[in-house]
Amino acid sequence: MTKTILKPLITLYDRMDSAWEKVAIKYNFNCTGCSDNCCTSLFFHHSFVEKTYFLEGFQTLAPNTQKKIIHRAKVYCQKTFQKDSQIKSLKIMCPVNEDGRCLLYAYRPMICRLHGLPHELSKPGFQPFLGTGCKPGNFNEASYIKFDRTPFYQQMAQIEMSFRQTSGLSGKIKQSIAQMLLSQ
Repeated sequence: MTKTILKPLITLYDRMDSAWEKVAIKYNFNCTGCSDNCCTSLFFHHSFVEKTYFLEGFQTLAPNTQKKIIHRAKVYCQKTFQKDSQIKSLKIMCPVNEDGRCLLYAYRPMICRLHGLPHELSKPGFQPFLGTGCKPGNFNEASYIKFDRTPFYQQMAQIEMSFRQTSGLSGKIKQSIAQMLLSQ
């Protein structure tokens, strides 16, 4: 996939990372991994453009590393998405996390980039949703520092629409990282 098509996404990711870092500094928060690790959360991703970029990053890994990750993705899906059973968040480590480190950190999706800090998200006609941030951050003891995710979601929707028009993709997507890896 050409960088031209993905450039708006990369630019948005840079803005997200910068905004997150500025707020994290104000809270004096430094994520170093913990027992409440967000990499063990069951997140679903909803955009083809993010999936495409993530899988492009996956292709940069050594074949042996790719093989290990695919094996972990299969195990993850077998445990999480059992037939005739409800989907369970079992706190299984993300398949691309190795030794506490994301092997595709530069390619990680939006939710991975924005997770952890207290935030707000506004939908027209509703009161803003206020997220509390991760437990280890002890944000309950601090005054809220504005971190509005709404513009990022709006920009992502525009990028996704443009990407779908350019690539001819349609329909809905709702996949975990493991599912994305296995559907390529």
